[in-house]
Amino acid sequence: MRYLHTMLRVSNLDETLAFFCGVMGMQEVKRTESEQGRFTLVFLAASGDAQQAQGMEMPAPVLELTYNWDPEEYTGGRNFGHVAFEVDDIYATCRKIADSGITINRPPRDGHMAFLRTPDNISIELLQKGAAQPPQEPWASAQNVGVW
Repeated sequence: MRYLHTMLRVSNLDETLAFFCGVMGMQEVKRTESEQGRFTLVFLAASGDAQQAQGMEMPAPVLELTYNWDPEEYTGGRNFGHVAFEVDDIYATCRKIADSGITINRPPRDGHMAFLRTPDNISIELLQKGAAQPPQEPWASAQNVGVW
């Protein structure tokens, strides 16, 4: 068995792409539009996987965004669970995300793990690559915000 992708239904493709590509640094590797099915599929790869995923010729984990052209309200994003990404520097990553105006719902107080949410309220977990970093401010004393 091989992990292929995680699919998220999104209500605003432009806003979601701005989040995943602009803030999270992911890259679009494939796009499919279906006039008959009235949907757009966009496949994204993390920067460390993007070259491997180009054209979907080589196996790499990707995130599939499904945008249905007819408006639909999606609820229960928290029921989905979360999508997890390993990062080289959790503090620098969280700083960049926070500086972009995104709330870090569960700050990386432990130097190892943080949570935030997409525009559609899907939880994103960030995990420090390797050992946890020593606690540091402003994260060490930061409180949880909302749910994660």
